[in-house]
Amino acid sequence: MEEKIWLSSPHMGGTEQKYVQEAFDSNWVAPLGPNVTGFENDLVHFLGNNVQVAALSSGTAALHLGLILLGVKAGDEVICQSMTFSASANPIVYLGATPIFVDSELDTWNICPIALEEAIQDRIAKGKKPKAIIPVHLYGMPAKMDEILAIANRYEIPVLEDSAEALGSSYKGQKCGTFGTMAALSFNGNKIITTSGGGALVTKSSALKDKTIFLATQARDAAPHYQHSEIGYNYRLSNIAAGIGRGQMEVLEHHVALRRKWNQRYQDFFKAISSVIVFKEPTADFISNHWLTAILLNSFEEREALRLKFESQNIETRPLWKPMHLQPVFASYPYYGRSVAADLFEKGLCLPSGSNLSDNQWKRIILVLEDFFKKQKENA
Repeated sequence: MEEKIWLSSPHMGGTEQKYVQEAFDSNWVAPLGPNVTGFENDLVHFLGNNVQVAALSSGTAALHLGLILLGVKAGDEVICQSMTFSASANPIVYLGATPIFVDSELDTWNICPIALEEAIQDRIAKGKKPKAIIPVHLYGMPAKMDEILAIANRYEIPVLEDSAEALGSSYKGQKCGTFGTMAALSFNGNKIITTSGGGALVTKSSALKDKTIFLATQARDAAPHYQHSEIGYNYRLSNIAAGIGRGQMEVLEHHVALRRKWNQRYQDFFKAISSVIVFKEPTADFISNHWLTAILLNSFEEREALRLKFESQNIETRPLWKPMHLQPVFASYPYYGRSVAADLFEKGLCLPSGSNLSDNQWKRIILVLEDFFKKQKENA
């Protein structure tokens, strides 16, 4: 069998080892050091918009600390986009709060502003004003941030932006990860850039950054001995992992350009197959990093047939995220909206999108697609 083609695998740029070696040579192997500071500064420079960045062990850690900093406690409610990975919702439950799930809209597949406002109004009517809103930039596609922020401001609810999949994406010229009161980034192994495992919390306040780092390093008080007045966490990024991140930042824009190239190639291929919709920007206001290219097919059965066809050729694909309100662990929580997210999940498939795809791998992918849709046409 031919070598496996992954959905999205790590793609090293070549300079990562230099920064990691510097960490070894200087014995900075703890969760602090020049690479951590340098990586944070690189992210600040890239994101712009006067942000502050705290490098952490994961995007989940960033969301968890973000919710803590927003004052979310047991018994509170937090609105969360339903169509996302479970890491967007899990930290709400870590805190003993209740996730309130909201449907998507069809333009961006992200949180629907209409359903969002309906959810807020209904929760307020029930005597429970939400403490935060977590929109997600799904697969790198920016959410409708103007509308979301207008609603959030109207009801005075802070936005914790889940930008884990969207580093390098922008909306109306502003980088994703800089819209909310805070935002979470992820550098997991399959993301646009990776630190092996890692994440970051983006804030607009140096005080919030300092508080994030305090909580992420076991909340140790300023004392000559170990003293703790708050519960802390072991969430800081290591200097070695940050060294990988520094090298990755040097190739971030190139990686984004490559993923956008593959998305365009998929769009070009499917122009001749009108029954398939390729996930792309609805207008020029949106620029997606196209972390993953996804398509919508006619039915669940067709999606599964194509997924299994790829699997038989040792090519990884993946159904869209199963919405949180359909997950067994979250089934009892409130949900607002219709069936947009559920329908997308039924018919959607993520295709190989890595920035390190080779031309030979691309040919293998296209051969599978050509054969599949040729047989679909013959059997119609």
